[in-house]
Amino acid sequence: MPPPPVGYSGATVAAPRTDGLSIGALIAGILSLVCFWPLCLGIILGPAAAIMGFISRQRIAASGGTVGGGGIALAGLILGIIGFIASAAWAISWIFLVSHATTNTLNTP
Repeated sequence: MPPPPVGYSGATVAAPRTDGLSIGALIAGILSLVCFWPLCLGIILGPAAAIMGFISRQRIAASGGTVGGGGIALAGLILGIIGFIASAAWAISWIFLVSHATTNTLNTP
């Protein structure tokens, strides 16, 4: 068996734990995108994901490297914003189409 490399102490370094709020932000962001069309859940889940992602990124930055998951938090934040915008656009267009269709049916002779 060859000798261990120079400077090898045999100690293992544990990876930083992932912040749970960043995982929650990612899950809420994904759900806000998936559920924006049929239920308009992106209006609720989008801001929740963005807020959780923002808070998680602040906690990760303040931890000094002991907590990880910054990329997951950023992905949740971005997906939440996109889900909110998509859901709001869908809701506005649906309201416009319904009101326009109702107006057209009332004005036909």
